[in-house]
Amino acid sequence: MISFYNSLTKKKEQFEPISDGKVKMYTCGPTVYDFSHIGNFRTFLFEDLLKRVFIAFGYEVDHVMNITDVDDKTIKKSVIEKKELKDITSHYTEAFIKDIKSLRILEADTYPNATDHIDEMIEMIENLIKKGHAYQIDDGSVFFKIDTFSKYGALVNIEKSNISNDLEISDEYSADNANDFALWKSYKEEDGKTYWDSPWGRGRPGWHIECSAMSVKYLGSHFDIHCGGVDNKFPHHENELAQSCCALDSPFVNYWLHSEFLMVDGNKMSKSLNNFYVLSDLFDAGFEPEEFRYLVLSAHYRTRVNFSMKRKREAKSAIARISNTRERLTEINNESSKDYPEEFKKFNACLANDLDTPGALAIFFDWIRKINSLLDQNKLSTEDIARGNSFISFFDSIFAILPQKEIIPPEIAALAEKREQYRINRDWAGSDRIRSEIESRGWLIKDTVNGPKLLKNS
Repeated sequence: MISFYNSLTKKKEQFEPISDGKVKMYTCGPTVYDFSHIGNFRTFLFEDLLKRVFIAFGYEVDHVMNITDVDDKTIKKSVIEKKELKDITSHYTEAFIKDIKSLRILEADTYPNATDHIDEMIEMIENLIKKGHAYQIDDGSVFFKIDTFSKYGALVNIEKSNISNDLEISDEYSADNANDFALWKSYKEEDGKTYWDSPWGRGRPGWHIECSAMSVKYLGSHFDIHCGGVDNKFPHHENELAQSCCALDSPFVNYWLHSEFLMVDGNKMSKSLNNFYVLSDLFDAGFEPEEFRYLVLSAHYRTRVNFSMKRKREAKSAIARISNTRERLTEINNESSKDYPEEFKKFNACLANDLDTPGALAIFFDWIRKINSLLDQNKLSTEDIARGNSFISFFDSIFAILPQKEIIPPEIAALAEKREQYRINRDWAGSDRIRSEIESRGWLIKDTVNGPKLLKNS
């Protein structure tokens, strides 16, 4: 069984899905006014790990990740650059999808855009007004009245009387009562061309109502898991929880999971400290996507992870150890087994214990050391090796850090076969000539006990 630390109850709980064998999961996606930074990807990688563990343990996952394509930041960007909102948000949405693919993050089943769901948001706001949980002010804005939800503050243990001290007061909050937050914002001149018609006049949705409306549309009024970074806990998730429970008369979400911050060289990431990175900065500095994945996933998701450009060598070395072991095993026997080494159960137990990746990695690397020692002594049976191949494949289905095997072009494969015929006929000059031709096309050929092996020459 899997257990998680539930931010709502402040304790570790055994996971019990609403529907057997199925998980409905909502994760807060990017606000597409700029490129996502590596701190964002700490959260997205945690969510990828969670999803991969569910899949590995046999669950069917229905994953929804929203795209916030209308809010203060996106509107401001479109006004400053004098571009249509859609042009701005489409550009950065495409960049985000490209980034998650480069990091081997499994794509969500659904990526709803906020701007495509304004009707659902208006309907939810109307319902909240009807039930007495929201009110309209003179300018046409609508606010949620938090005093009507007795459990407000459950995610962060905050008293309603202290909320205004923890908020940066803006037009997200009511001038009449700073504790109340905006569900609908009336149109202002600085919004430019961005507005929608509503029963309260022209305007646009507040940020928090967007996630409520979209998650409910695709996952229903009661689903299993809601994820995000700790920065989303308050006020975003707190407000989302309140308005959803009041509008739907349901628990809304059973488990709330939050990942901690990513630090850079021990400091909070900040442009003023010149330690603010997007993924392209890392790749330009020579980082491989798998190396960044390793550094992030080697820390427990509920602890802060300290990123540094200097940690590249650490990640590279760890990945190489696993890759080299995989290579040694497959050169002897490239078959897999339905069984696994004895360490497999301990490895899975760590993952099932609130995604304890440091514990799982410790068990796996202990096994790597042991298996290499046995390889050195030639003490592994064919079945031992097959079980080892299966364990490494399972490991990589979770962590996704091993270099992916290159797809060999047919013409290169044909040259390799031709060279092998030269070798069989002991025509070493012909064999060397073909090897040179293969290398000139960007490939290396390595002779092993199982025959020639082609590798991309990077």
